[in-house]
Amino acid sequence: MKKRHALDGGRDAELESGSDAHYKDAAYYAATYANRTEDVDFYLGLAAEHGEGGVLEYGCGDGRILLPLARIGLACTGVDRSAPMLRALRQKLKAHPELRPRITAKRGDMRRVRLDQRFPLVLCTFNTFLHLYTRQDVEQFLTRVRAHLKRGGRFVLDVSVPNPEELGRDPATIARVTPFRHPSTDEVVRYGERFDYDGMRQVLLVSMEFEPKGAPERAWMTPLAHRQFFPRELEALLHYNGFEVMDVYGDFEMRPPDGGTVDIALVCRARRGFSAPA
Repeated sequence: MKKRHALDGGRDAELESGSDAHYKDAAYYAATYANRTEDVDFYLGLAAEHGEGGVLEYGCGDGRILLPLARIGLACTGVDRSAPMLRALRQKLKAHPELRPRITAKRGDMRRVRLDQRFPLVLCTFNTFLHLYTRQDVEQFLTRVRAHLKRGGRFVLDVSVPNPEELGRDPATIARVTPFRHPSTDEVVRYGERFDYDGMRQVLLVSMEFEPKGAPERAWMTPLAHRQFFPRELEALLHYNGFEVMDVYGDFEMRPPDGGTVDIALVCRARRGFSAPA
């Protein structure tokens, strides 16, 4: 991959593709993360405590987390930029009409979407925050969060912790898993991932490579781009954009993170007296 070593804050085609491509195949996405339930349980616990009066989820996708929140009786609003994922959410709601009155879904860029509502609980789930590649992206998004958060409310996000082994991998080396049947094509495919870390942009570029068995000429690649936020850097960004980090949890188990932590969840509130710089 050709790397750009720029700090100009601009978004480019590589990052745009890395933000969108993984979410175009909703069936593959759903099958891949069907067994990911630990974050769902975590957010259900938080919502039971803080979600009365409404929950806003940025990066709601196909409703993997949003639907369980609605099932416990909460009014839920979801924001996502992926049309295929929101179509998948609407299909799920057809099968569960009792949840429709509790869910509002809006397509849009989380840095810019304006909702005429404030929420006691605002969530940014499952690495959605890692698609904010620049300081300007972070500032714009956190401005929207403050605008949508009720006084005394909670803002909670979870992100993967940068892994030195992944960041240091040779992009020419592919990490393969056991072949599987692709849910969208119904073909057995070979699958592997390549990792290419751009240290200047702090972006991990992942190439997800699929090759149908016996048909290498039909192979395809899906890119994914994740900004790497180191924990202390993330704490500083939140602080200087008007948030106080109240708790940091490791791997959704509500325990202190340590050197082996894979994911962290941060529970924040708006800082009193904060005013955005002119």
